[in-house]
Amino acid sequence: MLSDSVSKYIVEHSEEAFELLKELAAIPAPSNHEEKRAEFIKAWLEKQGAKGVFIDEALNVVYPIGCTDDNPLIVAMAHQDVVFPDTTPLPVKIEGDKIMAPGIGDDTANLVALMMVMKYVAETNALPSDGNGVLLVANSGEEGLGNLKGSRNICKVYGSRIKEFFSLDGGSDFLTNKAVGSKRYKVTVETEGGHSYGAFGNRNAIAYLSSMINTFYNMKVPQTGKTTYNVGLISGGTSVNTIAQKAEMLYEYRSDEAADLAIMEKQFNAVIDSYKAMLIKVTVETVGERPCSGEVDQAKLTALTEKAQAIVNTYTNSIPEPKPGSTDCNIPLSLGIPSVCLGCYIGKGAHTYEEWLSISSLKPGYSIAFDMVLSYFKG
Repeated sequence: MLSDSVSKYIVEHSEEAFELLKELAAIPAPSNHEEKRAEFIKAWLEKQGAKGVFIDEALNVVYPIGCTDDNPLIVAMAHQDVVFPDTTPLPVKIEGDKIMAPGIGDDTANLVALMMVMKYVAETNALPSDGNGVLLVANSGEEGLGNLKGSRNICKVYGSRIKEFFSLDGGSDFLTNKAVGSKRYKVTVETEGGHSYGAFGNRNAIAYLSSMINTFYNMKVPQTGKTTYNVGLISGGTSVNTIAQKAEMLYEYRSDEAADLAIMEKQFNAVIDSYKAMLIKVTVETVGERPCSGEVDQAKLTALTEKAQAIVNTYTNSIPEPKPGSTDCNIPLSLGIPSVCLGCYIGKGAHTYEEWLSISSLKPGYSIAFDMVLSYFKG
């Protein structure tokens, strides 16, 4: 439970936080191109008095507090990137209790909540408890083909020093402590093609790619956990009167069980090999890979999960049920690090240009973020 002074701080700075949300939401941040947001966040934090802030090679903005060369670390992060490819300012609208913008909730609102905690920590010179260090991270690459590059880099650099890890992502009804793994591919089919009349009978890359997609969609998925697949993008061909020489797709499969993910990989390779056997040129490029959970100490994971649930319940009067998910926590969970992902707002329409959140849900959301992060600091 937050102290009266921290609760007062949240109220007194809520308007500042809302202005920050509007400003940050307009800054484009497609995965792998978060430079503008990263530079803005670093400059903003330094203006608040944060010391030692840096942008790492993965475009994470990292604010280390109380970190020595070898002490145990707590990592808290919220991601900068949004799913949209826009490189020009994103539209932000307000209607009544709704603020609308692409990525406003996923994950800009959570990021702002974390940034306000960073501001508080910098202003009060707060120090972590129990000899731990804390890394507060505005991370990159959570969405799509970002392939969790920000989370990966933090875990690569700090590795076994990380004691606990949590990310702020999604709404306050969202909580995940089990990783949904996935593999994502770019599959390219090439044939001889030719003129639609003069070379009629030559093989059409679009036709073979379509047949391959149909094969994928007729496969039975494993039933141990939840397993899914999807073709999300297709392209190819030259013109209406050209037999297509080239066609490609983006394909993924997911599962919350590593064994089922392995079965899907075996099926995928069998389909690809069957088309190669027809002397069709098929090229496969792996464009994303997210691991399932590894061997995590269940007692520690349960304790962290219940802590997060209790904090959310304190400020929303509801307890989010843990569900498997694909989040920044995939990487630490795969390494056996107790990790949980929780959110700080109420809204709808994630991954659409019409995404919105309830403005009145922001203050309780700030309290969730403050309580979660400050639980690792001296009281």
